[in-house]
Amino acid sequence: MARIEPTHGTDGAADAGEGARRARGRGKAVRYAVPVAVAGVAAASIGIGTALASSGDPDLPKISAQDLIAKMAKSDAQQLSGTVKVTTDLGLPSVPSGLSLGDAPAGGKAGHGSGGKDAGADTSPQAKLTELASGTHTLRVAADGPDKQRLSIVERAAEYSLIRNGDQVWAYDSKSNTVHHSTAPKDAHGGKEAPQELRGASPQELAKKTLAAVDDSTSVTVDGTAKVAGRDAYQLVLKPKAAETTVGAVRIAVDAKNGVPLKFTLSPKGGGKAVVDAAFTKVDFGKPAADTFDFKPPKGAKVTEDKVDGKAGKGHDGGPGKDAGAPDLSGMNVLGKSWTSIAELKAPGGVGSGAGAGAKGGKDAGPAGALLDSLGSKVSGSFGSGHVFSTRLVNALVTDDGKVYVGAVTKDALIKAASK
Repeated sequence: MARIEPTHGTDGAADAGEGARRARGRGKAVRYAVPVAVAGVAAASIGIGTALASSGDPDLPKISAQDLIAKMAKSDAQQLSGTVKVTTDLGLPSVPSGLSLGDAPAGGKAGHGSGGKDAGADTSPQAKLTELASGTHTLRVAADGPDKQRLSIVERAAEYSLIRNGDQVWAYDSKSNTVHHSTAPKDAHGGKEAPQELRGASPQELAKKTLAAVDDSTSVTVDGTAKVAGRDAYQLVLKPKAAETTVGAVRIAVDAKNGVPLKFTLSPKGGGKAVVDAAFTKVDFGKPAADTFDFKPPKGAKVTEDKVDGKAGKGHDGGPGKDAGAPDLSGMNVLGKSWTSIAELKAPGGVGSGAGAGAKGGKDAGPAGALLDSLGSKVSGSFGSGHVFSTRLVNALVTDDGKVYVGAVTKDALIKAASK
């Protein structure tokens, strides 16, 4: 079990004789910006938001970290609706000048910028929700039990919605008037489970996945209180002890009444603003209106159908399914555990192989070698040579023989894992 640190109480209120001064102080207190979701997973400079003005924090009964975790585990709020803001800042490197992501083959064919309206666009849930991996996004969410969920990405002039009603799953992109339809996959007990895309973009799911990593390698404390979406919350803080991890701390604001995580913030060990910041800005735990989960394809919309249980099928235009060519991670091996876990897999399409010429300074490395050299740093070890690609949280080592090692760990930890 994780070491549970002593609980820190919140600051006491000023005495009655200082009531007027306290009221003025509260009026001037900085109101922390409630951020944005994981996951991890997107936001325009909202910041970590962990330094809350004590004068604005609710005065709640003290609670131990162990009891707060138990409160979260017992939480059974199956009905809610609200707005979530998600901010993700991994510090991903930009593509070098002269190269374009559209130049890379996709499904065996290069994209064509003038190939017609929305040519090459992928509006499947898997592709669309990867946009949450960077920037700031506003989500509208709703749930009514295990069989009804809705998540919408709200943009300036368009909206992308993912709706699950029973075993029917619909994704609709209003910008391209495109619909993606599938059937909810079966769970281990033969029932229908919610698609991963509907389960991974909320403070609740981010908190759930993080708490699964809590063991004796983690320090867990309760660090004061906060107001999130107008509700009183305790702040649970998790800090990894391992030197190899790039995770600095995770802060979870937990609803004081029902134990639902309202805000999730992941900050890197290197400092700076949060890598992932996801939080409700509005939330209601009442039953959403029934028509929230109703959907019929609009007139003229192009509908792409998936085969049973979410496997890619053919669209109404006879083209390939949207998931065609998705990477196969069945051969992935996980090294280590908890905060220092490293995924080991074979690079899709043999990426990394053939880059040895570039690693040795040769002139015939070609476009692939030039791209690797520009985006990553060259490294070597008993495994041979390769390139390390770094973000503010996740690092990846791609060896020249086509193996990939990736995790929220340091470069040295990746090289050590590859050398075993």
